[in-house]
Amino acid sequence: MRKIELLVPASSLEVLKIAVVFGADAVYIGGEAFGLRAKAKNFSKEDMAEGIAFAHEHGVKVYVTVNILAHNDDLPGVREYLQELKELKPDALIIADPGIFTYAREICPEIECHISTQANNTNYETYRFWYRLGAKRVVTARELSLKEIREIRANIPDDMEIETFIHGAMCISYSGRCLLSNYLVGRDANQGACTHPCRWKYSVVEEKRPGEYMPVYENERGTYIFNSKDLCMIEHMDDVLNSGIDSLKIEGRMKTALYVATVARTYRKAIDDYLESPEKYKANMPWYQEQISNCTYRQFTTGFFYGKPDQNTQIYDNNTYVKEYTYLGYAEEVDEKGLAHITQRNKFCVGETIEIMKPDGRNLSVTVRTIYDENGESVESAPHPQQKLAVDLGTEIEKYDLLRRAEASEN
Repeated sequence: MRKIELLVPASSLEVLKIAVVFGADAVYIGGEAFGLRAKAKNFSKEDMAEGIAFAHEHGVKVYVTVNILAHNDDLPGVREYLQELKELKPDALIIADPGIFTYAREICPEIECHISTQANNTNYETYRFWYRLGAKRVVTARELSLKEIREIRANIPDDMEIETFIHGAMCISYSGRCLLSNYLVGRDANQGACTHPCRWKYSVVEEKRPGEYMPVYENERGTYIFNSKDLCMIEHMDDVLNSGIDSLKIEGRMKTALYVATVARTYRKAIDDYLESPEKYKANMPWYQEQISNCTYRQFTTGFFYGKPDQNTQIYDNNTYVKEYTYLGYAEEVDEKGLAHITQRNKFCVGETIEIMKPDGRNLSVTVRTIYDENGESVESAPHPQQKLAVDLGTEIEKYDLLRRAEASEN
């Protein structure tokens, strides 16, 4: 079996560090321009340098997205940006546009080029085309089945790599190329500014009856006609790991540290368990299923992997996520008294039961004993996000452990 990489998204320096600690082999990030997640926090040049250094210290690779579909006005800025990335030395650039690819090969040929799913990579001749131009890896179009991916593997050079999304939100368009956002609100998805109109609720107005809004019924359950379920292959890692894929990619450069930690940790264990023993993987399936459902999601589907999706891969009655846990923060430092120093993300109180989520798979239920504010004063609760706190949880905690609260326990 080929060496398998777990590739995890990071929206910020904080999330990158969590992804690394919780099991990623590689992390993909975006800078402040030329990536397809303009609304993500993204990385400044300084944060990117720190993140790459942190990842490399832990033996983890970093890939940077430069995957917009460029217009003429973008090209001078792209050249400047690639010059910056040359200095920062990420392990690869993720590119969709042939023009940007040409610049990358000219300006920083020492950095690998990976071809984004946005390039609609649906057959092995496309892979061969990019390989001849110098690409190391191509990301499959999400429209491919596992059968088609195995055929690609059999028909491309052995040293060429295949990357495939195995978990996360599914864009309703063809390989992510969508005009809805641009057409409806003037924000171009292919320039990183998607407003996700595929999640909106729609009605129909008849031309001669202005102001009369008639609901769109795909069936009796509702009106969310574009709303796909989320991709999840945790129950099918045996098929995925034997398909010839080199890199298993998690979607989510807009997601929180809690989401990234949960998904990375679960897939890390599933991959390692299967490689150790398929029987161990099967035996631990209930744990994977429970853990993966602990992060925010929109019901699950296997997408196109086993053939074309049917109506059961859509959600017609709502556009909301299932949310099991609330993220409270992570242990940025642990002092000599055993207090966890965190930047608080959501309210919690003394006496409340929360969980410590550890990279090794353990979840420890603890009671908050004391909370100290940044002045060292004891407080009963932490109501305001971004407060700097020191927390006594009455048990051992380590740097980068996450704190979360089950929704049922929320006050």
